[in-house]
Amino acid sequence: MDRLRLTGYAVAQLFLAVVLIALAVLWIVGGALVVVWVGLGILAGVVPATRWIANLHRSMAARTLGQPVPVPYRPIPRGQGFFAKAGVVVADPMTWRDLAWVFLAPAVGLVVSILVLVLLLGVVTAVIWWFVTPPLMTARAHFDRFFLAYSRTEKLEQRVQALTESRADLVDTSAAELRRLERDLHDGAQARLVALSMSLGMADAAFDEDPERARQLVNDARATTAAAIGDLRSVVRGIHPPVLADRGLAGAVEALALDMAVPTAVDVRLGGRPPAPVESAVYFAVAECLANVGKHAHAEHAWVTVIVERPDSPDGAAGPEVLRAVVGDDGRGGADPAAGTGMLGVMRRLAAFDGTMSVSSPAGGPTLITLEVPCDSSSPRTMPSSAPA
Repeated sequence: MDRLRLTGYAVAQLFLAVVLIALAVLWIVGGALVVVWVGLGILAGVVPATRWIANLHRSMAARTLGQPVPVPYRPIPRGQGFFAKAGVVVADPMTWRDLAWVFLAPAVGLVVSILVLVLLLGVVTAVIWWFVTPPLMTARAHFDRFFLAYSRTEKLEQRVQALTESRADLVDTSAAELRRLERDLHDGAQARLVALSMSLGMADAAFDEDPERARQLVNDARATTAAAIGDLRSVVRGIHPPVLADRGLAGAVEALALDMAVPTAVDVRLGGRPPAPVESAVYFAVAECLANVGKHAHAEHAWVTVIVERPDSPDGAAGPEVLRAVVGDDGRGGADPAAGTGMLGVMRRLAAFDGTMSVSSPAGGPTLITLEVPCDSSSPRTMPSSAPA
């Protein structure tokens, strides 16, 4: 690591230490005045300021250590009131880790930064600066990472918790899908097959005495057979659409767009076929989003963009591949993922693959729904064996 760059970090952290002292005072004042509501206004400004400075230190720590120090805050819900957002911030463990860091970091920052700068300014001590600066700044980076990022054990605990929740959601979703299939088969194909059996029975009974009647019943049975086949094909499409297997995700999304009453533009750039479970999950998610456009958006145009990207991690290295699908429309907006079961089902389906869904839908539009699913073929979550039944 370039020692001059590390010294630059030391200078920046020296000034930021002064800002952190001021923030610590505001945290104390805001917390004391919460009972008279004035403190809420103070804390509403202190929290984002603290997170902004903490992110600066995360960036410096990542570059110093050559390892990513991710931003671990829980997402703040959009379109909700102040107290709903405040509840998310208060419940976020990282908020309290930031608070502890705010009170401890100024002392560490002042000592380390002043020591590095003093050593640099002396002729004799410059030699000491050359050797001492990297370990000092590395120690400071480890200090910041300890407070501002979750440890390996904490990450594993969070991972287990997330897997437990997504598994429970997946079990519930699978049970609901099985009930839907049973209902569709019972009300559709099974009912038609019963009618077919009855028609053939009556035709057999009437064959000798009333051939014309028997012929009519056979024709009715033929029509019932065709309808039953159609019902079975509909059920099969609900399990795994043939167009997805034959033409891949690009062709399947284009087929969805052609069935839309709203003109829908499609832009798919994949560079290859993603793993089959990811294809299926994204297809059904896009299908649900487009169905909502047709039912609720009152839009004149819609669009779907599907692309595979490899975003950069904080340390500049390329991250794992992510399949990103964006479904948008120019309708009336105001979409609320929590208002219906369809979007919740999309989130549960994507969560089984560590996927996420975000919604931007201000009143008056446009509505943008972004779906992201890791699609690295080496990930066990996207291998065929992990596909939902």
